[in-house]
Amino acid sequence: MSATIGPSRFAERLARAQAAVADAGSAAMLVGVGPELEWLVGYAAVGHERLNLLVVPPVGPLTFVGPRLEAAAAEQAPGLAAGSVRLVTWEESDDPYLLVPPLLPDPDPDAGLGADAGPEAASGRILVSDGLRAAFLLGLQGVLGRARWGLASALLATLRRSKDADELILMREAAEAADRVIEAIAAGPVVGRTEAEVAREVRERLVDEGHDSAEFAIVASGPNSASPHHGPGERVIRGGEPLLLDIGGRRAGYCSDTTRTFWVAAEDGAAPPDGFVEIHRLTEEAQAAARAAVRPGVSFAALDAAARDRISAGGHGRHFIHRLGHGIGLEVHEEPYVISGNDDLARVGDTFSIEPGIYLEGRYGVRIEDVMVVAPDGGHSLNSTERSLRIIAGS
Repeated sequence: MSATIGPSRFAERLARAQAAVADAGSAAMLVGVGPELEWLVGYAAVGHERLNLLVVPPVGPLTFVGPRLEAAAAEQAPGLAAGSVRLVTWEESDDPYLLVPPLLPDPDPDAGLGADAGPEAASGRILVSDGLRAAFLLGLQGVLGRARWGLASALLATLRRSKDADELILMREAAEAADRVIEAIAAGPVVGRTEAEVAREVRERLVDEGHDSAEFAIVASGPNSASPHHGPGERVIRGGEPLLLDIGGRRAGYCSDTTRTFWVAAEDGAAPPDGFVEIHRLTEEAQAAARAAVRPGVSFAALDAAARDRISAGGHGRHFIHRLGHGIGLEVHEEPYVISGNDDLARVGDTFSIEPGIYLEGRYGVRIEDVMVVAPDGGHSLNSTERSLRIIAGS
């Protein structure tokens, strides 16, 4: 049976978040719809023009402000159902922003932040979630006029990045499902089909494998494989060329992301060109070197270098044009980022991609990607499909 994130875990997360707000000396943290809200209370609220907002003061009760017409859905969220957060609803004709100042403590009555403050008097440093809509932020600024503002990610990214045992089970299940889709596409017909057609199949298969949504399906054939973020189009896939698949989505809230690059067999049986074989070999070796370097305490800059140095030694450093990887969890891209200059150190429970690539514009490209988890004894890949060069029939 799949793992679940229980109410007690959300209560722990909320307590840690509130303690972080207090330790930072912030007046409050305001969290809108998005992954931060999902992590804190388990509520995938609908993102629209109606304000949904979790109010986390440094002390005292936590409150979720939401429209009355969505109260039933909000009440079912684990963080609210267990009583860790109280629910305050507003009617369609209300101004929801006026509900927020009374929910904030007033550590300095002379500054006027809190229940007794007017719009022109509010002050203090308030942290907001990264994805809070501009319209909502402007509305909040209207009732908290003298507040200073910052990003909640300064606190939450640190709390969210290292995954617990239940989260890792969910991420492994998502990775294994994505692996099965990669294998199904590699084993099936691709020759004569457009990239867009194959991308639609990828998305359908991800959902069939238990994903709630397919977030992306990069299907890049021939010279398009040299474009890292290629959008699948009407190009027809042929034999005798590469096929790069970079796929992922959300399953039980947690994300998958994996890339494999194949060679589609030519009708005449001709082998892949030496140049392609060489860059695939270099990419494979670079990816293996970075995976082997993953351990607690290694810097993310060092991981990037482990792969980049190998590719540079092979003469293709200028063709590795992106960072080595990114954190992954409730978001496809989140902290920590595996890139030169990031001297932050890996911790047990960190999850991130290792995805070196070599791209020869107008010719072909290769990328190999796994999601890694940092364990006490090193790094473990959540993906397990073959990384070496595979020639697929394609028909």
